[in-house]
Amino acid sequence: MSPNKASRTSTTPAPRIYLISRPTFDFHSLSEFLELEGVSWRRTEGSTSAEEVIEVSGRVCYMSFGRKQSPRTTPEYIGNLVEMGHESVLEHACWTFLVTGVSRAFSHQLVRHRVGFSFSQLSQQYHDETEARFIAPENISKLPEVMQIWHQSNRVAKESYSKILDLLEQVENGNYSEMSKRELRRAIRSAARSVLPNATETKIMMTANARAIRYFLTVRGGIAGDFEMRRVSAMLLKIMKKEAPAVFRDFGIDTLDDHSPIVVHRQRTSKAHKQ
Repeated sequence: MSPNKASRTSTTPAPRIYLISRPTFDFHSLSEFLELEGVSWRRTEGSTSAEEVIEVSGRVCYMSFGRKQSPRTTPEYIGNLVEMGHESVLEHACWTFLVTGVSRAFSHQLVRHRVGFSFSQLSQQYHDETEARFIAPENISKLPEVMQIWHQSNRVAKESYSKILDLLEQVENGNYSEMSKRELRRAIRSAARSVLPNATETKIMMTANARAIRYFLTVRGGIAGDFEMRRVSAMLLKIMKKEAPAVFRDFGIDTLDDHSPIVVHRQRTSKAHKQ
């Protein structure tokens, strides 16, 4: 084993979120629409494409352009929509993320969010996990006996995985029909992946709209007992604060006694206001 590969498998990876794609706003195309309708739209300097997509989506519902446009800025307009609970227009702004350095246990919870989300995850059926890494639960290092058992369990699982995959060579050299070989290969790979623990690192692509992300942060970002979920939620919020600050301005990040992050959400209390 090369030194690089050895160091890669011996360390616990940290979660990372890569922003792969973001909303774009074509003002030229919108201008054609506004001209045909005989109206104008006063833009707010410094607004992001995502925020402008959301505002225009909301204004189309009432055709609140031109003389009907209130003096609100884009952040104020979006804040008003959120306060009123009119969040359907937030669904027009979508982002795609690549999330790495997280456990399968984390991804099992993540993919439960179906409305407004799309996922593409690393396949354990076809990807060789011989050099798989494992995500240690937070603060396990403070419990030496638990740490020892945890590492031992992972070593056994990894060894079992490799031993089962070794049987593929017997299939290839055996006197089987090609159809039988395909079935046996699948059976062996399925058996191998089934012994891997929930701590196994995974990679997952995630596409979500602004409304779905807000809901995810609300219900997942503040779970005190789930460090990994809170940590990823806080990382996601930091990205969204830059991408669409007006949409996520009612979210913040606090720190617990153990110095870990927790997402907090100021619930809306205002009543409906004029568009």
